[in-house]
Amino acid sequence: MRVVLQRAKRAEVRVDGEVIGKIDRGLMLLVGVTHEDTLEDAAYVADKVVNLRIFEDEQDKMNLSLLDVEGQILSVSQFTLYGDCRKGRRPNFMGAAKPDHAETIYESFNDALRSKGVSVETGSFGAMMDVDFVNDGPVTLIVESK
Repeated sequence: MRVVLQRAKRAEVRVDGEVIGKIDRGLMLLVGVTHEDTLEDAAYVADKVVNLRIFEDEQDKMNLSLLDVEGQILSVSQFTLYGDCRKGRRPNFMGAAKPDHAETIYESFNDALRSKGVSVETGSFGAMMDVDFVNDGPVTLIVESK
């Protein structure tokens, strides 16, 4: 499982021009799933995401987690995170999980986030989505299960 997270001042996702998920301060997540990912991987990454100390404290030091600042999450499925661009000029997506498996792991990941007490908004799995967000500082990280 691979999650690209961006600290966000606000974020929203639209399908066919309609906003289906929106947050204020928190994290914008792009979530990729591969064939080998398990429910345990989803739980591990969810725990890591909500507990990373990437928000500033009173001394402007990144010392607070999403839980500490009571932030929200916008989680968007993104199979292209497993695009392999090493050969040729067209990405190979063979590393991305098949839709049935990917959706199961993605939903489990979002449920694990919610179980930590976090407000989670999502996109629509498999849909063509437009994502818009305003970043909160230059904080972009990749969290992986393996």
